[in-house]
Amino acid sequence: MLKKQTVWLLTMLSLVVVLSVYYVTAPKNMNDSVAFMNDQTKTNSGKDKAKGTDVAVQETEAKDEKVTSSIASDDVFTALRLQIEDQRSRLRDQLNAVVASTSATAEQKSEAMDKIQQLEALAEKEATLETLIKSKGGYEDVLVRADGDTVRVTVKAKKSSKQAANEIIQLVKSELNDMQDIAVEFQPTK
Repeated sequence: MLKKQTVWLLTMLSLVVVLSVYYVTAPKNMNDSVAFMNDQTKTNSGKDKAKGTDVAVQETEAKDEKVTSSIASDDVFTALRLQIEDQRSRLRDQLNAVVASTSATAEQKSEAMDKIQQLEALAEKEATLETLIKSKGGYEDVLVRADGDTVRVTVKAKKSSKQAANEIIQLVKSELNDMQDIAVEFQPTK
């Protein structure tokens, strides 16, 4: 009986060691993107339920067998978020391909990793800003899009004011120090 327990214990310890080595050597972004995608899905479905809006997707087949879809909803923010996430996902995939490439130099791999980290940091700051602006201003929805040195903030609000726009600009400047061109757009709620 003692030998069986010893064998079992050694087997479990070796399994833990193997999994630890795999976890340490596995690409970091592979695990993050899967978790982020699931988190994004849960977040979006929760927002749709809370607002009571239905997003209907209509698919039609064209003559040349291509499937086209159109989103029928008054909430454009969700579609824009998905579009931004799709663009960043494609860029992240390209950068991950450079990192995994055997023909890329160490400098190219390092630059690609830096760009991946910048993308993740930017997405995190955008989400933080959206939450901060929503909570401070009491707005229905906020969309922050940062690209290069420009930031576009779209706010769904009942009324727009210069003072509210100025407060939003100050929040963006405090969170994203290096951004110079900040535009705030108010969309009326229905």
